Amino acid sequence: MKTFVHRGQITKVVFGSGTRSRIPEEADALGCHRVLILCTPGQADQAAPIRDLLGAAAVGTFAEAAAHTPVEVTEKAVAYAGTVGADSVLAVGGGSTVGLGKAIAVRTGLPQLALPTTYAGSEMTPILGETEGRRKTTRRLPDVLLDTVVYDVDLTLTLPVEISVVSGINAMAHAVETLYAQDRDPIAFLMAGEALDSLTRSLPVIARRPDDAEARADALYGAWLAGTCLGTVGMALHHKVCHVLGGTFGLPHAETHAVVLPHVVAYNGPAAPEAMARIMQALSGDDAASGLFDFAGRLGAPRALRDLGMPESGIEQAAELIVRDGYWNPRPVDRAAVRALLSRAWAGRTPWTSPGNEHPQPGPVIEHPNTTGVRHA
Repeated sequence: MKTFVHRGQITKVVFGSGTRSRIPEEADALGCHRVLILCTPGQADQAAPIRDLLGAAAVGTFAEAAAHTPVEVTEKAVAYAGTVGADSVLAVGGGSTVGLGKAIAVRTGLPQLALPTTYAGSEMTPILGETEGRRKTTRRLPDVLLDTVVYDVDLTLTLPVEISVVSGINAMAHAVETLYAQDRDPIAFLMAGEALDSLTRSLPVIARRPDDAEARADALYGAWLAGTCLGTVGMALHHKVCHVLGGTFGLPHAETHAVVLPHVVAYNGPAAPEAMARIMQALSGDDAASGLFDFAGRLGAPRALRDLGMPESGIEQAAELIVRDGYWNPRPVDRAAVRALLSRAWAGRTPWTSPGNEHPQPGPVIEHPNTTGVRHA
């Protein structure tokens, strides 16, 4: 007999092509008539047409959203929202912008809408991650759940391939951790599996044909599912590692997920056979970890933390922070295990699955091109 608790979602989702035209209607349905638009500096051009669409209902644009949601940026945005008399926020962009919207909402109680342009999936979770003093902390807060999310496939058609790939693998990480989460349930497991199927099917097509609308829709659908299922369960070692690396060393969020995921899966594999089997349904390879590693390589995603600017000298510090106040994980975690995992991920080595309580040993470095545009550390 299955025994479980399932958390349902309250966020309204509008999915399709051209759906951004419904933004004024959706804002009005929430009783929002003074909308503050949020975006990163690089997405100001994407946000401008949305402001035009809202017309008089748009009271301003705050274009300073940043990765890992720095508290100082949030405080500036909250002050600006008060100055313009905003009664709601609309995030136009990816995880950085959605994160800012959540941070504003938890401080002000303002309703939230989002128009995602990547596959981050954070718009569907009650998780808020914030960075202060080079330390990133996460909280699960029902108050940060968005009211309405409008997915417009058309907005992803021009997302560069290199960003599409790592953003998609980031979404896959949400699904993977759902499969072995402490509080997973049958619905979340099904959604996570479907998300993996959609993403592993669509991302290779996008890498070849970025303007393929059907593949883009499939990827966005998978990202929605991955974010939704992660929003119903707790996170584990993978997300803890990525939060520490991002907050402490300023590593790019999605790229870090792409590098770390195969290594954490290799470590957790012996303790999560059902999850590993489901991952292998979506991938080819000898095992789930190598399948994920090879999949990232075929897509040209980064596979070494050193390519993202991670200093080798930071491995020890990162290991200490990861085991401190660590998340639940299907396999017990200690500092030596994390240090070994990080060492392999830093060097771009193949993931290694230890059969029991042993810790991974050094292995061969797999040479691969640096496709991220980031200089080696």
